[in-house]
Amino acid sequence: MIELEYFEIDYGKRCYNLTTIKDQEYLLRGTFLFGDSLSSASFFDISIGATPLSVVNSSDDFEIEGIFQATKDYIDFCLVRRQGDPYISQLELSPVHNYLQDLPSTVLKLISRNNLGKEGDDIRYPIDPSDRIWKSTLSPPSSPISSPTATISNDNANGAPPLQVLQTVLYHPERLEFNHSDLEPKNYEYSVRLYFLEFNVTVRGQRVFDIYANGEIRAPRFDILANGSNYGQAVLNVTANGYLNLTLIKASGSVYGPICSAYEILQVRPWIEETNQTDLEVILKVKQDLLLQNQNSKLLEGWYGDPCKLIPWKGLGCDYSNTSPVISKLDLSSSAFKGPLPSNITELTNLKILNLSHNSFNGNISSFPPSSKLMSVDLSYNNFTGLLPDSLTSLPNLTSLYFRCNNQMSKELPSNFNRPLDTDYGKCISKGSSRVQQQIVIGTVACGSLLLTLAVGTIFVCRYREKLMPWGRFGGKKHSVAGNLVFSLPSKDDFFIKSVSIQAFTLEYIEAATQKYKTLIGEGGFGSVYRGTLTDGDEVAVKVRSATSSQGTREFDNELNLLSAIRHENLVPLLGYCCENDQQILVYPFMSNGSLQDRLYGKPAKRKILDWPTRLSIALGAARGLTYLHTFSGRCVIHRDVKSSNILLDHSMCAKVADFGFSKYAPQEGDSGASLEVRGTAGYMDPEYYTTQQFSAKSDVFSFGVVLLEIVTGREPLNIHRPRKEWSLVEWAKPYIRESKIDEIVDPGIKGGYHAEAMWRVVEVALTCIEPFSAHRPCMADIVRELEDALIIENNASEYMKSIDSLGGSNRFSIVIEKRILTPPSTSPTLEPSPITTQTLSPPQPR
Repeated sequence: MIELEYFEIDYGKRCYNLTTIKDQEYLLRGTFLFGDSLSSASFFDISIGATPLSVVNSSDDFEIEGIFQATKDYIDFCLVRRQGDPYISQLELSPVHNYLQDLPSTVLKLISRNNLGKEGDDIRYPIDPSDRIWKSTLSPPSSPISSPTATISNDNANGAPPLQVLQTVLYHPERLEFNHSDLEPKNYEYSVRLYFLEFNVTVRGQRVFDIYANGEIRAPRFDILANGSNYGQAVLNVTANGYLNLTLIKASGSVYGPICSAYEILQVRPWIEETNQTDLEVILKVKQDLLLQNQNSKLLEGWYGDPCKLIPWKGLGCDYSNTSPVISKLDLSSSAFKGPLPSNITELTNLKILNLSHNSFNGNISSFPPSSKLMSVDLSYNNFTGLLPDSLTSLPNLTSLYFRCNNQMSKELPSNFNRPLDTDYGKCISKGSSRVQQQIVIGTVACGSLLLTLAVGTIFVCRYREKLMPWGRFGGKKHSVAGNLVFSLPSKDDFFIKSVSIQAFTLEYIEAATQKYKTLIGEGGFGSVYRGTLTDGDEVAVKVRSATSSQGTREFDNELNLLSAIRHENLVPLLGYCCENDQQILVYPFMSNGSLQDRLYGKPAKRKILDWPTRLSIALGAARGLTYLHTFSGRCVIHRDVKSSNILLDHSMCAKVADFGFSKYAPQEGDSGASLEVRGTAGYMDPEYYTTQQFSAKSDVFSFGVVLLEIVTGREPLNIHRPRKEWSLVEWAKPYIRESKIDEIVDPGIKGGYHAEAMWRVVEVALTCIEPFSAHRPCMADIVRELEDALIIENNASEYMKSIDSLGGSNRFSIVIEKRILTPPSTSPTLEPSPITTQTLSPPQPR
């Protein structure tokens, strides 16, 4: 064996391209040996083609094996980074037979392969021509039996284990039992293959046994010799969740007990469709042509593996509405390309947007086929020559065409041009002025926007402070008050807090403001909420504690004390309170757009489809409010009841976190009684908090992750009226996210209305928030940064699509991608399987 070498991967995705023969079955094995030079924080996905196979998240040596059927003349083995530096030591590819006849369009992931009754070294190539590794396994109290002279009596054993494996068996006079308790804790289908070799051919009909899987009989009265051969196998398709028991029991009337030579357990994973084959072949040709004169292109460094799956190629956009993704956007702008434009680009017939601007492409533009779906083409700022082809301007869907500043290209449009089209007619502003003028305009707009923002912010702050002062909102003689009281949040450390003025109202005034509680607008654990109007005309929400409320004086005092100490634009402010005649009342500004829950899936009268940018803005606002709590001066405050019904929306759809009755300081070292009664709402509850009763800021993070899933899916966190597998939003959504099927969970109301990268960032954040262990979750400040980036991406995309739509383009399309776009590697090795490919891997060389 060649000594293995380690190397680190510096890019988001690295794929190794291995030669295959179409329709041949293959075994592909990756070995990952952990060394001292590698980071213990490495965390990355492994896939065969676009099908996720496993995750490497360990400081131990790791080996993964998958069996697949080749769909073309090569296969990609990909590593996709999540954290740290991915690494790989060895890849092995070898042909196998007769594994996938009954399981088409799947990948079989090896869980266990056992050579029973054998002590000593494992058996593999060259003894097994397919290089399957048979682990030596003894299973007391069974008896190992061997017969080195035993042979297979016919040649119908194609795909069978090697004879050396079959020549040892385990035997028991009554039953053999094999337990596997380390399977993944999720319902997966497994292909279980048991292999038998009968040493004594005179026992025909006398060794009969039943084969059970997890207590269910799957192969009754199995007789190895029934088909006239002393070799037999049983293939069971079973579903298991974390545990699998295989039991062979002597059947009634049988003379001899069961035997078994070997068995395999393989997890069945559905084959994920890769990019449309035609588009894939074309874009690979485009890549080859571009590399001829652009060997050092940064953009092309990431063009490996599937163009649309895992991490899509930079500069490409894909449409996932069909079974196989198609390439719908090619943006090579400002990428320093030179040389002729690859003629194959015109063969991307699903392309809608083509942007080649600000490069140094030269030569003529090739003709486009009538089947092209192009809507927008930008050829500007290049060195193209000749005429625009008639076929380009005659495309039925084309709405915009820009080709300015190609000095050797004709400015005339083709003679067949006879319809509205947004174009610059090839006119070029004097050399160097276009970019400068553009920058001046952008700079002017940016400065103006900044000044306007500062001015508005100053006015807002002044007005806001004025409203909070006793001579402002509650001044004068307009209504009766009990006084202007000041509260501050108590702290063990007695740190200084600048308190906020909170008004104490009389019960008489509250009853007048609400017209004696005329308009009910909500119900909660504390009590009923009524709509009211203060004498200055401002509308308020008045929360009145019910006599039967499960939340008592402690929650009332808690919210009153907390909100008298903090104030943030994304937290619902407390305007006043009333504590009179055993009444406990809290007064807040009225939130005219209700709660996030109302808008997503509440009562029909309150429900309203929120577009994706609005949802993203709401998520960011709520995250900022929680971040303020978690980073509160002096000591972190934990909300403990984060949910969509506690995220309220004002008249401008600004999100404000509400309901602080359960809020507590984060426990500190030396605190007594840190373990408290568990508080929260079913469906949002942090499993670690529920189990340990130890709360932390990460408990809020888990609940916020559920809220993000609600925003993405439009589904409630818990609904027992759905099918059993869909009761829990978290458990329903996780598999789709991990299997990169984002489009299957996105709320139908926003499909076609979001940018893929922005959506994936939110989904990725949600997935990390709902990690079962709090140590694996991000903090709220990190979440805010991710959501800010997502909103920037979404807003930029929206502005771009508006510019397209204003030209008469079609509706905005969405692209569902599997991972965030990172910068992938520059090279990809090619390995040949003949008959077994084994290669020590080092950083691959350009090909």
